[in-house]
Amino acid sequence: MDKRKFKETLLGGLIKNNPTFVLVLGTCPTIAMTTSLFQAFAMGVATTFVLIFSNLFVSLLRGIIPDKVRIPCYIVIISTFVIIVQMVMRRYLPELYTTMQAFIALIVVNCIILARAESFASCNKPLYSMLDGVSMGLGFTCALCLIGIVREFLAGGSFAGFAIPGFPAMQGAGASAFGFITFGCMMALFNFVIQKVNERKARMKAASLPLTAQLEEVK
Repeated sequence: MDKRKFKETLLGGLIKNNPTFVLVLGTCPTIAMTTSLFQAFAMGVATTFVLIFSNLFVSLLRGIIPDKVRIPCYIVIISTFVIIVQMVMRRYLPELYTTMQAFIALIVVNCIILARAESFASCNKPLYSMLDGVSMGLGFTCALCLIGIVREFLAGGSFAGFAIPGFPAMQGAGASAFGFITFGCMMALFNFVIQKVNERKARMKAASLPLTAQLEEVK
């Protein structure tokens, strides 16, 4: 096993290739399902489940799926796991499923899942494909939860359904337009922080080069 590839695959979706803040995929559920932390978390978990297992089966079947019909085959695989999610939610979380059912069904054509099936799972081994699903799913879930926390706090003065005493609700904060504003601000902040971290790493690396060269000369 390539440890470097394992690490890059596992951590890529969280930071470097975050599907929401960097790749800007899955914008529709990002706006629609982040009015509360609970909804955002549920959407993230459902998408992560579908990502992991669709990536796995696309990778396992990549050698026998004809190139001309690969996209329809991917959709069949993805829709199978979406149906499983729907059945589980309908059975155990009926109230939540009622509010989310339209967007759960749309996971079938979620850009994140189709993009990872096409660009990663179709050309990598099953283990790495599953890791990519875990990484992308966690990155998507974390992004949705962060946006959900902000929107729920501003719209209802609450956190995870618990009211915060003394905080007035902001009218219009639960609307889609405000969701886009929140999403844009958090995406800008995320990329700004990542840029500064990368610049700091580059400076530290540049500062260490002369010392490394001296050590090599001594040897």
